[in-house]
Amino acid sequence: MSMNNKIFHVLAALAFSFGSLLQAPQAQAQDAEDALANSAVVLMYHRFGDDRFPSTNIRLEQFQNHLSELANDKYNILALKDIIARQERGETLPDRAIGITMDDGYATIYDVAWPLLKKAGFPFTVFISTDAIDRGLADMMSWDQLREMAASGVTIAAHTGSHLHMPKHSITRTSDEIIRSARRLEEELGTKPTLFAYPYGEVSLAIKRQVAKAGFMAAFGQHSGAFAPSDDRFYLPRFSLNERFGDMGRFITASNALPLPLNDITPEDVYLGRIEGAANNPPAMGFTLAQAMPRIDELGCFLSHEGKGVIQSIGDVRFEVRVETPFPKGRTRLNCTLPGSGKNAGRWHWFGQIYYLSD
Repeated sequence: MSMNNKIFHVLAALAFSFGSLLQAPQAQAQDAEDALANSAVVLMYHRFGDDRFPSTNIRLEQFQNHLSELANDKYNILALKDIIARQERGETLPDRAIGITMDDGYATIYDVAWPLLKKAGFPFTVFISTDAIDRGLADMMSWDQLREMAASGVTIAAHTGSHLHMPKHSITRTSDEIIRSARRLEEELGTKPTLFAYPYGEVSLAIKRQVAKAGFMAAFGQHSGAFAPSDDRFYLPRFSLNERFGDMGRFITASNALPLPLNDITPEDVYLGRIEGAANNPPAMGFTLAQAMPRIDELGCFLSHEGKGVIQSIGDVRFEVRVETPFPKGRTRLNCTLPGSGKNAGRWHWFGQIYYLSD
């Protein structure tokens, strides 16, 4: 081999090695994104075909369109308890694993939604506020109807007794609500519930600990997003669907969502205290990427009371969300999204929170 050929081959090898080094971080980021397909999305409804309450109602046509979309073979509709159990056992979920849930126990779940879900063959979970069932309110299901649904395989889960704004009340009161609702479900249905949902999606660190202590397997809020096995089992997200936020564009985006791999999320407690005398309002919001992600420069965060937040990066993996306007009383939503890439192009990584300030 001539000297020129030797030099050429050496330079070519160096160029290949250097190119591989440049591509490695991006390839690793794409591999990390692909691994996040082991995740789930949970959908949340309340009323069906009851246009008296548009904020908690889904129109019948909208719901039928949702079910038609979910009948597509790319989705995998699983019982919520099975999604949690499989993640806890370390099993890989199928891509686009979807759980379907309803809150409160309205009569239209039995009359309208259940026949359609039975026809589609889709499992679902109903989170019940037990006091309203005990009082036999006209708009609510009865215990006989709940027993019929449970016997057919529908999961019936806990949602407190009185549908309480939990962070506003004492630990004694919230503990009673958690335990009492679980006890009434077990008395009436013969099985202790393993899943819990926080009314209005409002929670605190102390309440999460109470739910875990009561023996539940997992608990759900009403903040948007998908979740992976590493996410907080006692503050899992669900996409809330109603007349306003039930159009097919949003539904398809939600149903195809992927998690954002985050840790060191601040503030640690999404309950910010009472609005009078709140020490940090707005709070210092931030998170650290648990792994490299492609297209991270396209990360966007939005708050319900202000709109787009300013994202400040601290190093390569820490991000903080800066806002100027103090949070109002009640719930404030944060949604952070990042476009997918590679085989996940067209999908969105989604992280949400609901912060709560009480009066």
